[in-house]
Amino acid sequence: MTDEQWELLELLLPKSQGRVGRNFANSRRVIEGMLFRLRTGIPWRDLPEIFGPWQTVWKRHRRYAGDGTWDKVLTALLTLADATGNFDWVISIDATIVRVHQHGASLARHTGAPSNYKNLHDEPADHAIGRSRGGLTTKAHLVTDGNGRGLAVLITPGQAADSPMLPNVLDGVAVPRLDSGAPRTTPDQLIGDKAYSARSNRKLLRRRRIKAVIPERADQIANRKRKGRAGGRAPDFDTETYRRRNVVERAFNKAKRWRAIATRYDKLALTYRAGLVLALIVEWLKLLGDAT
Repeated sequence: MTDEQWELLELLLPKSQGRVGRNFANSRRVIEGMLFRLRTGIPWRDLPEIFGPWQTVWKRHRRYAGDGTWDKVLTALLTLADATGNFDWVISIDATIVRVHQHGASLARHTGAPSNYKNLHDEPADHAIGRSRGGLTTKAHLVTDGNGRGLAVLITPGQAADSPMLPNVLDGVAVPRLDSGAPRTTPDQLIGDKAYSARSNRKLLRRRRIKAVIPERADQIANRKRKGRAGGRAPDFDTETYRRRNVVERAFNKAKRWRAIATRYDKLALTYRAGLVLALIVEWLKLLGDAT
């Protein structure tokens, strides 16, 4: 990180281990140790000595994953971006598959249990690992602003469908305001591909007064035409706005430059997701930290 980026991040990090705990030491060295491991994908115990004891770096990352520190930092950066006009409320949603390395799949898991989307800081019984065509996989569901910077992310087992996750991912978009008032949770528009074209999703977006920019699937078009007038009209679709959907694809490309995100080495869903949130934070720091 640049000095400017670190100065902004340091303001948002907890200063101690608790009300009666000791102050954290060497925070910049520890955080950059996390980033080094995220970039290279090496085992935690192989961290170079320049970052200090690897146990310290791992425990800090595990703590920040479990207590929601990284999510709080991301939320604070979103608030700053919105207040300074660096936020585009035409958002995009998509998902990507991540292969789970054998080192990340060594914990026992209850594969019949659903992942926990309501309390992101509790480890799900299945560790968000499932089996799809690619073997053991995890799926990352991401929503970005109109410039391709991450707003919220959830992870599920790899075989999970994209469409049912839209309400859960959208619930993660809540940007507090610097002045008084409730956080903003309603984007202007939501762009998604055909995987999100379920009737329930369109109904949800209409209820929340969010314009859907989602194309119909071929089978939906065929069913509507077969019913004739009873099938109703085709939903509005803005082809010009839909061209902007590639921003979420570019966000995934940037995230997967970090080797520990492109391949999941983490045993715990908590720590893998926290690494992904940290990668999103870095993109916001590049914009906001260097501008301060």
